[in-house]
Amino acid sequence: MALTAETESRLYRSLRVASGAAAHLVALGFPAAVAVLARPGSSLFSWHPLLMALAFSFLMTEALLIFSPETSLLRSFSRKVRVRAHWALQLLALLCALLGLGIITYNKHLNGKGHFVTWHGLTGLLAVLYAGGQCAGGVLLLYPKLMKNWTLAKLKLYHATSGLVGYLLGCASLMLGMCSLWFTTAVTGTSWYLAMLCPLLTSLVIMNQVSNAYLYRKRSQH
Repeated sequence: MALTAETESRLYRSLRVASGAAAHLVALGFPAAVAVLARPGSSLFSWHPLLMALAFSFLMTEALLIFSPETSLLRSFSRKVRVRAHWALQLLALLCALLGLGIITYNKHLNGKGHFVTWHGLTGLLAVLYAGGQCAGGVLLLYPKLMKNWTLAKLKLYHATSGLVGYLLGCASLMLGMCSLWFTTAVTGTSWYLAMLCPLLTSLVIMNQVSNAYLYRKRSQH
């Protein structure tokens, strides 16, 4: 029996709610697992994976999920409150990422190792720099009059699209980090594949959220 349009809509909404809830759990669970694995404080390096996981898995994911109409933890609050929370989380994510980058750079210096000579290192550097640029670009949304030839709606669209690119870079950096000798030595078999699925899941949820926001904007124009 064919599903009615209303049933399909309810099913789709239920899937979005379920995937969003899973994204929240993964966003928190992945850094927690990394913390157990890295044992922060046991060495200088131990802070690097934890800070990067907090930045790109927890803080940045939650900063973007704030605008989800189904799974935002602040959906009952005004948009102004959600925007401020988004800013706070993004700035915290950038701070964690910069600290993580500084720590690994100094650790490599102490051990006489080359800097940014792997795909993980290069992607991580690009992700951190991109996050800094994205935060700076977000200022334009607070002061849209600085861009006289751009409408606020267009600035929001480009900021969201650019933010998605930055988020995917961060997730790619996490996944490449899970291919490192340190991670593959400690995590093997099924556990490694499950760990790799974490940034993949959150990436799919965020991409779906951004694409739906874009489609909604296109419909509202007609």
